[in-house]
Amino acid sequence: MLNIGMIGMSPGNAHPYSWSAIINGEFDRERITEAGYPAVGDYLQANQDTLGIPGARVSHVWTQDLKISTDIARHSGISHVVEQMESMIGEIDAVILARDDPENHVYMAKPFLEAGIPLFIDKPLAFTWEDLAYFKDQHQSGKFLMSCSSMRYAQECRTIKTEIKALGPLHLVTAVGKKDWKKYGVHLLEALFATLDDPSPLWVQHVGEKDKDIVVIGFANGLKTTVHLFQDICGTFQLSFFGTNGWRLVEIKNSYAMFRDNLVEFIRSVESGASRLDFNKTKAIIQTVIGAQESFENGGKKFSLN
Repeated sequence: MLNIGMIGMSPGNAHPYSWSAIINGEFDRERITEAGYPAVGDYLQANQDTLGIPGARVSHVWTQDLKISTDIARHSGISHVVEQMESMIGEIDAVILARDDPENHVYMAKPFLEAGIPLFIDKPLAFTWEDLAYFKDQHQSGKFLMSCSSMRYAQECRTIKTEIKALGPLHLVTAVGKKDWKKYGVHLLEALFATLDDPSPLWVQHVGEKDKDIVVIGFANGLKTTVHLFQDICGTFQLSFFGTNGWRLVEIKNSYAMFRDNLVEFIRSVESGASRLDFNKTKAIIQTVIGAQESFENGGKKFSLN
């Protein structure tokens, strides 16, 4: 049995609750609703028969607030609540850093990477070149590090992959979603890159404005894509693929399935002793995220990713 530590909590991000429940197979719908995440309670209830991942358990939890940590533990059947995240070291086999605010990732990851503990970091891994360089160095030194958006494992995108060849040569892919580039751009990029078998991005250009992000990406194979994230539109994550012979639209809705598949991949990686997700794929996506922000801050100038 792998003992996993769950660390961190950031505003609006229910992953410490939901991911612990998915792994442990336990949840308290009333408690998670009171915590402000009724939709999470709904999808956990709807998928109750598939909750629990064999061979692993979230055994320890730490957040910045002991009350929240205790609430997560009671919600998901976690045995140990610790007051210092480093207290887990020596007691757990792997760690999930479940905060989605990247400015906190380096300092929270550092003690576990230094201790040689396999680590999964929630998206986005980094939002500055300095932080990305740190994680790249850790990977190159042999540390076990995995990070991605769960949209890499979206079932809707896996279905469309079986239909892409029928579209003929692709000329354009568009992705549309709600919210901000910093935290949610990586979602659409992960779905986009994974569905296209991770092509190499050459350049990125932000041609939108604040709260209306429009990002153009050019790939080595000649394909161009656009990513649109608008703060005030209705909630959606969708991708459209346009080829010579046809087109397809996919809307990503099944959050539970992609979260579970992501967690299964991390646990399988820990069991095999190495991340099953190539770090270079993550690096290419995070470079695109940061490059688009650089373009935005420089008046929409095209940013080379070579």
